[in-house]
Amino acid sequence: MLKQVGRHTALGIVTLAAGIAVVDGDAAWRAARAQAMTDIDARVIAINIPGASAISQVGTFLNVPPPGACANPIPSKFPQYIQPGAVLDPKRILVGSRSNFGAPLAVAVGQEGSFLSIDPSRPGILAIPPNFAQSGDQASTLGGAVQMFSANSPHWLNGHNNVGANTAQYAGVSNPLGLSNNNAFGRLWPANAPFGDAGVGSSSILDPTGLPLAGAPNTSIGGVYVGSVTNRNVVAVPAQPQVIPGSLSSGAVGTALLGPSPDGTCKAVFAVVTADGAIVQEHTLKGLDGLAPAGTVRPLLGRSWDPPNQHVEPRLGVVMNPYTQAPVVRQLFVSEPFHNTIAVINLVNFGTAPNVVFGPGSVSRIGSRSLNVPIDLAAVQRDADNVSWASNSTLDQGSDIYVANRGNNTIVRMHQDGSVVAVRRISVDSRPMDDVLAGLDPEPERRRHASLNGIATSPDGTTIYVTFTGPGQRQGGVLALPAF
Repeated sequence: MLKQVGRHTALGIVTLAAGIAVVDGDAAWRAARAQAMTDIDARVIAINIPGASAISQVGTFLNVPPPGACANPIPSKFPQYIQPGAVLDPKRILVGSRSNFGAPLAVAVGQEGSFLSIDPSRPGILAIPPNFAQSGDQASTLGGAVQMFSANSPHWLNGHNNVGANTAQYAGVSNPLGLSNNNAFGRLWPANAPFGDAGVGSSSILDPTGLPLAGAPNTSIGGVYVGSVTNRNVVAVPAQPQVIPGSLSSGAVGTALLGPSPDGTCKAVFAVVTADGAIVQEHTLKGLDGLAPAGTVRPLLGRSWDPPNQHVEPRLGVVMNPYTQAPVVRQLFVSEPFHNTIAVINLVNFGTAPNVVFGPGSVSRIGSRSLNVPIDLAAVQRDADNVSWASNSTLDQGSDIYVANRGNNTIVRMHQDGSVVAVRRISVDSRPMDDVLAGLDPEPERRRHASLNGIATSPDGTTIYVTFTGPGQRQGGVLALPAF
């Protein structure tokens, strides 16, 4: 049975004549339950990653020169960083953490936080030393199986490559909660809540060095967007107002590549969801515009997990579907963990040349009994070959979606219309996930619970990677399990 769970037209800019059909999932849920929920056995890759959050397998950065693609910066400018064993080896995984792993903290620009580069093929469990990155650069440990990619440390300040930027004092990573790789024609884009969900958010463009973008198209931005100081009306040359109002006024909790700007400049645009439920868009040349107002996505602002997991920052998942029919030009799926729903935002082109941006169309919601604190989303088959939007956060044409449920440590596979294909409960060594992972914490009094916190898929679609967190300050890590 079809059920419209919710509908909204952001900013009053446009109302689509026909919205997406939203499935409440009940019929599919009953069918899946009748098959009996089965366990899926996972392998523990790494532990001791505090606040393990966003995760992505690096994937291949496409090497198609213009005019076939907008750019190919990583293969052409940083080839040594994508070789086997290097920090952006396509087979490695990037994992966000709320720890600097010993790297000195940058002064007055937010909390600790980093992305680790991990080789998931190494045998055994990688127990990551808490201070292996004291050198403050792209340090490595465990025979190179774990490397620091970037952290909130002086070595990675925006000012190193962009001395005159409005955000020169900021690093590209601080309490990271989202990550989208522009495998098509760009670099890596973390989303951060450097001052928690109530403080200003940040989003960055990182070179393989872990430093914010060198040779940035806009020297006032460089490679880091923060608050309102990198808005279009502040940084655009010549001066111009924002096409749609908005800013990173609260923590950035999710992100996805939207592809080249609709203004024809061939510059990358990313969508960032903030804790107040707004969506903004970031243009590498013209700066930040709004996209949809606060409350479009059900807010995380002021929400927290129940004890003893209250130190883990709430986040959400974002995936983008570019394979739509006019007038829709892109489609965002955004998880709403505290409401057990997924928002579906249809995007249209908005504005007038030469300043056309992505604008909001209709907003619908998917609801299903299979959703139990849906903390993150991933493409069952991510787009790995399109030169406009290949990314870990992009659905391949017709791809299903994986949903990671923090509430009961299950993974749901669903169609884009919300109908449920299958549900799997995660086990480790044929035992409940909680029992095994909590038991890995060296502090026995904290062996109480482990919860999913992120999900990603391999570019070939054969492997699912998930992050987990727990009540122990060091408890957190990565699992690998077979796709289904």
